[in-house]
Amino acid sequence: MPDSGRPKKKLGQHFLKDPNTARIVASGVGAEDVVLEIGPGRGFLTGFLAERAKLVHAVELDPDVLPALRRAVGAAGNVRIHEGDALRFDYSSLDPAPNRMVANLPYNVASPLVLMLLERVTNLRTLRFMVQLEVARRMAATRGTKDYGSYAVLVGLLAGVKILHKVPPTVFDPPPRVHSAVVEMERREPPKDYDRVKGLVLGAFKSRRKRLVNNLPEPARAGAPRALVSLGHGPDARAEELSSEDFVGLYRALSWAL
Repeated sequence: MPDSGRPKKKLGQHFLKDPNTARIVASGVGAEDVVLEIGPGRGFLTGFLAERAKLVHAVELDPDVLPALRRAVGAAGNVRIHEGDALRFDYSSLDPAPNRMVANLPYNVASPLVLMLLERVTNLRTLRFMVQLEVARRMAATRGTKDYGSYAVLVGLLAGVKILHKVPPTVFDPPPRVHSAVVEMERREPPKDYDRVKGLVLGAFKSRRKRLVNNLPEPARAGAPRALVSLGHGPDARAEELSSEDFVGLYRALSWAL
């Protein structure tokens, strides 16, 4: 019989066990908030959220932890447990709709999951979560830094990002080999042509050693140097020199050719 409390490495599970860290992650949740928690595991953080929120939607993939999760929140009448894969879950089915996501995210899906939530689950106004520190740095990276890439550009188009706290391995069971961090994202209005800008961004970073111009489709290359200069960059700029807003400007200058 499976151990319902045992973390699974293949699912990226590192269960939170420290109350002070749980309070930090849950900070900001108020009595009118409907919270989405992804990967509640044993329900340690869930209990702190239930004390603060109007309602908690807890989405859990691992059926083996559900007994422990249900025991942890059994006395709380404001927690709804949903079984499912967070990357494929139908968030539009949640009623009432959550306005906040608060979670200790599974390490193995954190990056694609956060971007998917920002792109598709627009009722979430605030996302506050824990991830590996190196992942947090890639999320919050600014142009010209080694961690800056297409992911940071896309997140920056959709939200303001802050790394709030560095978290040691000892607050988890099992302790990971790396530090983690608490990240907060506040949604911002995306550009109306986000999907097309995204295509430009992904293409621009496909070969970081090349000039940005050389990563563009052939029809756009002739006009790209002038567009880059108009944005305050040199004609030979590389993708990592441009901010999220610069990519929007570049797309709009070259949209006829993209």
